[in-house]
Amino acid sequence: MTQYLISFNDGAMDHISREELPDVGKAAHAVLQEAVDAGVWVFGAGLERQRASVVDTDGIVTDGPYPEIKEVVGGFVVVDVASREEALGWAAKIAASCRCAQEVRELMPDPERDEMVRRAGRRS
Repeated sequence: MTQYLISFNDGAMDHISREELPDVGKAAHAVLQEAVDAGVWVFGAGLERQRASVVDTDGIVTDGPYPEIKEVVGGFVVVDVASREEALGWAAKIAASCRCAQEVRELMPDPERDEMVRRAGRRS
């Protein structure tokens, strides 16, 4: 199985009215439950708007995100699936429920990390 990051940009859901938000939340949670029931859900969350800090290699902390970054992640899901096509299928369900486009990226495999997580009794 391979893990994929499915994400959307901050502001991608700004077109949704306050009145529509409960329906969007209900639809998004239904897809989440479907992914949990299918055994592909790893983790996901919405991110607080523009609440980022940048920690430099020397430990200095500044308010972020970096000024040159024009698009910021607004939310994400990680799924563990057999193929890119399956990840794209989950992204389509998420896009429909959240009413915004989703970006799909394959996470790099890391057997050493996976072994550490396995030994700790957690899912990677």
